[in-house]
Amino acid sequence: MRVQMKNIICTTDFSDLSNLAVHFGIILAGEFGAKLHLCHVIDLTSTTIYGEAVLDLEVERIRIKNYVQEQLNQLIGDRKVNWEPLIQIGHVSNEITRMAMEMPADLVISSTHGRSGLGRLILGSVTERLMRTLPCPLLVVRSPEQEIATPPKKGALFERILVGCDFSPDSNLALQYGVSLAQECQSELHLVHVIEPSIYKNLMKSGTKPGEEIQQDLRELLNKKLTGMVPKEAHNWCAPKTILLAGQPYEELMKYAVLNNIDLIVLGVRGQTLVETLFVGSTTDRVVRQAQCPVLSIRPTDLPAE
Repeated sequence: MRVQMKNIICTTDFSDLSNLAVHFGIILAGEFGAKLHLCHVIDLTSTTIYGEAVLDLEVERIRIKNYVQEQLNQLIGDRKVNWEPLIQIGHVSNEITRMAMEMPADLVISSTHGRSGLGRLILGSVTERLMRTLPCPLLVVRSPEQEIATPPKKGALFERILVGCDFSPDSNLALQYGVSLAQECQSELHLVHVIEPSIYKNLMKSGTKPGEEIQQDLRELLNKKLTGMVPKEAHNWCAPKTILLAGQPYEELMKYAVLNNIDLIVLGVRGQTLVETLFVGSTTDRVVRQAQCPVLSIRPTDLPAE
């Protein structure tokens, strides 16, 4: 099933990193013939970032909205794209989620600085909250701490796409999006499953076959399953690669992405409790915080918002 995109929300706080995300939004809107909604949420608790201190609240709101409109116009410049500004006041993640539901949006694009550890626990992350509240996929753009990546060029947006698969329903949904994007962008498609020792160790100990023979049978079974997940029509426009790795999923996916110059990682989002999210983190959480290429997280629509 080919994924359709009619409305794309791209968020920006006017930092260099979030402005990089706008480049992705412009190109994707053009590729899919979608409307780009360039979004900035005004946080009145941090009005100093917009200039002068607050004197009259209503006057200040008007001044800030005018300033934001000017900044959004400058971001688009003379590029030919069907777009409109979305300027709201309130809590950033709540407003973005509300707008995505009301529109409805087919994709939200955001950026992250990859905060981890105590800083993430105390301050939280708008991006990680969006991953668990949005009714649509979230494309997260992140650059290495040391430098801002070069803006992508049309026709070379995602030359190589990696889809992480653990055979769960959410990873099946991620595969649909990965295949559709790969077809749209004429990309290489890499379908990767990571064998976790902690999950398969009991299987290796059971049975009468030697461990090495069981391991070989397992790899053949998993590889056959991976290959069978690729739609037949995909072979008409690309040569999908099915890869089996072993270890911690987030570590192996990121290493593979670096070694193979992957331009986009597509992963499903599985529901977790708040404690699990803060202290443990899912594979998708960790990849989003640490991957050096954009990550598309796909959240099943039947998962309740957290």
